[in-house]
Amino acid sequence: MKYKNILYDKDGHIVTITLNRPQVHNCLSSATAAELHHAWQRFRDDGDAFVAIMTGAGEKAFSAGWDLSEAAALTGPIDYDRFRVDLYNSPGPCGYTRRLDIFKPTIGAINGYCFAAGLETACTLDIRIAAAHAEFGCLERRWNIILADGGTQRLPLIVGFSRALELIITGRRINAREALRIGLVTEVVPATKLMNRARELARAICELPQGAIRADKEACLRGWGRPLEEGLRIEAEMIASMFIREDKHAQGAQSFIDKKKPRWKKHGL
Repeated sequence: MKYKNILYDKDGHIVTITLNRPQVHNCLSSATAAELHHAWQRFRDDGDAFVAIMTGAGEKAFSAGWDLSEAAALTGPIDYDRFRVDLYNSPGPCGYTRRLDIFKPTIGAINGYCFAAGLETACTLDIRIAAAHAEFGCLERRWNIILADGGTQRLPLIVGFSRALELIITGRRINAREALRIGLVTEVVPATKLMNRARELARAICELPQGAIRADKEACLRGWGRPLEEGLRIEAEMIASMFIREDKHAQGAQSFIDKKKPRWKKHGL
């Protein structure tokens, strides 16, 4: 698939997905969403890709949200039967936001405005690093647009229910420092160092054996919102995966006992 609205680059084991509509602050159109659906599945299914970084083109925006020109074009009655089909089959209206099947690590390099569906997209990523000038907010509130890409579910899990509800209800903008304070991002760096820091972190993750990382991430994702007993059962199921993968846990344990660096295979698998 040839992309028109995003860039997909691979360097070693690291994939970088860039929202490439800087002229409209990297707004998310339906065409962009379709490309993101393909790109994320491409990363998911590439056995040689370990970590993905997502960012926005230009210096102003990660993504300012849904393309409002498309929102304005939505007129007339809704075909409810069609809506129900799309509801359960679409990966997400503004990106790959309704699927939980990527267990490889993902990093967000938030390089500016991160609003509305852009914020919801950022919330799908495991680790978020922000440029010092980045801003965040549920600005769709101003245009009577609902959060439709998981924001009502993921944001409370990231920053806590009360804080998320306040941000969702008021639609206020917060800067990178406040985003760091409430746990929405894990680091704030100068804009000129953002991508270098994201790649540095991605390379460090690539050097680790990948099996345990993916099993632990899967346990976290599948255990969200479940009773503790069910979550612990899911975690226990993941133990079996370590006896199936090539990077068996015993190798690392024996290396610790021997005081040697684990001899992971070339690709960490």
